[in-house]
Amino acid sequence: MKIRHPLLIKATGLAGACVAGLWMATLRYRFRSLGDDVHPHRPGLEGRYIYAYWHENLLLPGYCFGRRQIHILISEHGDSQIGGEMSRHMGFQVVLGSSTRGGIQAVRQLIRHSYTSHLAITPDGPRGPRRQVQPGLIYLASRTGLPIVPTGVGFDHPWRLRTWDRLAVPKPGSLATCVTAPPILVPPNASKRQLAVYRQQVEDALTQASHLAEPWAETGSWVAPDAPHRPLPLRIAG
Repeated sequence: MKIRHPLLIKATGLAGACVAGLWMATLRYRFRSLGDDVHPHRPGLEGRYIYAYWHENLLLPGYCFGRRQIHILISEHGDSQIGGEMSRHMGFQVVLGSSTRGGIQAVRQLIRHSYTSHLAITPDGPRGPRRQVQPGLIYLASRTGLPIVPTGVGFDHPWRLRTWDRLAVPKPGSLATCVTAPPILVPPNASKRQLAVYRQQVEDALTQASHLAEPWAETGSWVAPDAPHRPLPLRIAG
């Protein structure tokens, strides 16, 4: 049964945020950056970024990246409104819209907020295809001038829901990992051909970051892609 009433949506979002917060607080976290450390909680972080991660892994960035000046794009579809309410309670600023509903207004809002805020996008959402970057993220990066940070997430053998994205639900007390690829800067006023090239580059970087984060979470051992990188503890704001 879909929830439609605004008050029920707000109440469900609040309850969901509380449960998710308590659940995620039981996990053990590890973070690595393949380039400069651009974790949004890093003290003295210069510049602003667009953090991109797969829709199926939104629980980890939702918990760890919140409580900072980050605007996140949430679909206006009914079920996603609950996720929007959860995101608000977890510390994000929410912009409603998607490629199929409210898209133009949402892009305008994100461009405006990009002058003072980070942005967060699930580039294969809200309805897939799973793990395929949609062109909207690349267009937004070109318009805002903000570098994209492909962010891979791993959980230790999580439960998977039977949704289009196979949403990952981590087991309590398990290991969760986060790997950020070097930021990708899309040139301003990029042509359609350039946008297509950068779309593939971002998708490849997200795939690589995910393929590093997932076995790290499952085995507890980091395997460097080319050269060893210094591990960094994942910082959670109080």
